Amino acid sequence: MVKRRIIWTKSAQSERKEILMYWFNRTQSKTYSKKLNKLFSERVKLLSKHPKIRDYLIFYEFTKTELIILSIWDTKRDEKNTEFSYT
Repeated sequence: MVKRRIIWTKSAQSERKEILMYWFNRTQSKTYSKKLNKLFSERVKLLSKHPKIRDYLIFYEFTKTELIILSIWDTKRDEKNTEFSYT
């Protein structure tokens, strides 16, 4: 497995900070922002090891007891070349 160096662009760093500040201001606590920052770091590390994981989008809803998968989208699939209807 290739080890990749993670590089955050200035705009990505700014966006990340903006998201964390939003949640800090909304909750008046650093707890959620710290958890979210840790989540960002973990996911980016996972992507650095498995960069093709980004080829799928999973849309979902959740309740206290369920995770409901609404759709899975293969971002590399050509919608015109499939028998499946997306409508």
